[in-house]
Amino acid sequence: MVIRTAVTVLFIILCLVLIVVVLMQEGKSAGFGTFSGQVDSYVKKNRAHTKEGKLERITVILAVLFFVIAIGLSLKFFQ
Repeated sequence: MVIRTAVTVLFIILCLVLIVVVLMQEGKSAGFGTFSGQVDSYVKKNRAHTKEGKLERITVILAVLFFVIAIGLSLKFFQ
């Protein structure tokens, strides 16, 4: 029972952090203007090192954790 409560609290915190990280990201069309199809190749290659790239990576990691914990809680894996 204690483990399930701890995992539930962790799940709620994870949900709040995921919401904040998603809201911190810019829209897909932000910053491109009329040249949406002509993005510099240097920017494409180094996207992982930018703030947006890091936020996208954190979002993917948090989303995977969200689904794993949600499935675990729904299947009563944490008893």
